[in-house]
Amino acid sequence: MKNPLPSSPITRATTRLGIPPTLARGYLGLLLFMIGDGVESGYLSPFLIDQGVPEHRVALLFTVYGIAAGVAAWLSGALSELWGPRRVMWAGLAIWGGFQVVFLAAAVPSANYPLMMLGYGLRGLGYPLFAYGFLVWIAGVAPRARLGTAMGWFWFAFTGGLPTLGSLVAGGLIPHIGAYATLWAALVLVAVGGLTALLLVRDDQGGKRPRAEGDGPLATLAGSITILWRNPRVGTGALVRTINTASQFGFFVIMPVHFTRTVGFSLTQWLHLLSAMFATNIAANLLCGVLGDRFGWRRTIAWFGGGGCTVSTLLLFYVPQAAGANFGPALVVAAFYGATLAGYVPISALMPSLEPRHKGQALAALNLGAGASTFVGPAVVAAFAGPLGVEGVVWIFAGMYAVGTALTVFLKLPDEPGTAPARTAAAPSAPSAA
Repeated sequence: MKNPLPSSPITRATTRLGIPPTLARGYLGLLLFMIGDGVESGYLSPFLIDQGVPEHRVALLFTVYGIAAGVAAWLSGALSELWGPRRVMWAGLAIWGGFQVVFLAAAVPSANYPLMMLGYGLRGLGYPLFAYGFLVWIAGVAPRARLGTAMGWFWFAFTGGLPTLGSLVAGGLIPHIGAYATLWAALVLVAVGGLTALLLVRDDQGGKRPRAEGDGPLATLAGSITILWRNPRVGTGALVRTINTASQFGFFVIMPVHFTRTVGFSLTQWLHLLSAMFATNIAANLLCGVLGDRFGWRRTIAWFGGGGCTVSTLLLFYVPQAAGANFGPALVVAAFYGATLAGYVPISALMPSLEPRHKGQALAALNLGAGASTFVGPAVVAAFAGPLGVEGVVWIFAGMYAVGTALTVFLKLPDEPGTAPARTAAAPSAPSAA
C-alpha cells in the first residue's frame, strides 16, 4: 500500500492533527494491540487468586513480568538503532503471541506456577518491543515543532488500549464467555493490531538505520546505558519516567482486590471505574501533548504530572475509603488520577531533545524508565503491602511523585539559559521547557 499523496485530504487532516501521515495506520494498529494487551489489566490478579495462586505469588509474577518489560523497553530503543523499528515491532508481536499461548494453553489449565512464570513472565518482553519500537519510529518522523503533539497521539493510542478499552472489552466479554476465554480473545486483538501496523505502514524510517563509524552493535547497546551518566539530565529523565507509571502498575496488582473486597465494588464496577479512569487519561494525553508544545515541556511535567499525581494518588485511596461503594465519588477521583498521569506526556519529546545527536540512545533511556515502572510498582506492593497495608503503599507512591516533581528542575534543555552545554551535543532550537 502506498503512502497517501502529499495533497490528499487524509494527509492534510492527519497533519493538522499532529499525526505524521505515513504513520497514521501505525497508530491504529498500536491502539488495537494495546486493547488486547490491556484486557487482563483489571482482572488478572483476582482471576489468578481465584485459581488458587496465593496473593504474594501473584505480586511476584507481576514483578517478574515487569522486569522482562523493563529489559525489553530498554532494548526497544537500542535495537531500533541497529535493526530499525519495524523489525523490533515484529519481534515484540511474535514474543507476545507465542508466550501468551504457553501461558493460556499450558500454565493456567495445569495451575503450574513455574510455567506461569515462564509464559507470563517472558511475555512481558513483547509489548514494550512493539509499542516503544513505534515510539522510536515516531521520533524519527515527526517534525520538531509538533513532536509533543505526535507523542500525545502515541500515548492516546497506548493508554486507549491499556487499560481503557481493554478493560471495557473485558467487562463486556467476561459475563458471556468467561474470564479464561476472554484472555484468548485478547490474543486475537493483539494479532490484528500488530499486523495492521506492520503490514499497512509504509515509511522508510522503519527500516534498518545506517550506522556511523564506530557505532557497532555492542557500542550502540552500551551507549544506551552509559548515556544515563554521560548526560545526567537523560538519567534524571529516565528516573522521572519510572516514577510516572509506577503507581499505575502497582495499582493493577493491589487495587482490584482492595476495591472489590474492602471498598465493596463488584468486579464489573471496578472494571468500569478503571475504564473511566483511563478514558480521561487518553483525552488528557492529547491535551498535555499540545500543552507541552505551547506551555513548555518541563513545566507541564512538573505541575500537571508530578504535582497532580502527588495529590490524585492519595485521593484515589481516601475518597472511596470514606464514601464506601459509592460509584460517583470514586469516579471523580479516578478520572482525576487518570488525567494527572497524562501530565508526563511531554517527557517523550523532551528526552530525545536532551541528547539530539543520540536520540535513539536517549529514547532507550526513556523506555528503560517506562519499563522499569512496570516492575517497580508491583515490587513496592510485594515489599510493603504486608507490613504497611494498602494505605502505606499509596503514601509511598505519593512520596515518589513528590520527589519526581523536584527532579524536573534538572531537566533543562541544552540551550536553556543557565544550562551548561552537554558534552555530547548542542541542541537545536526547541520550544521552551522551563
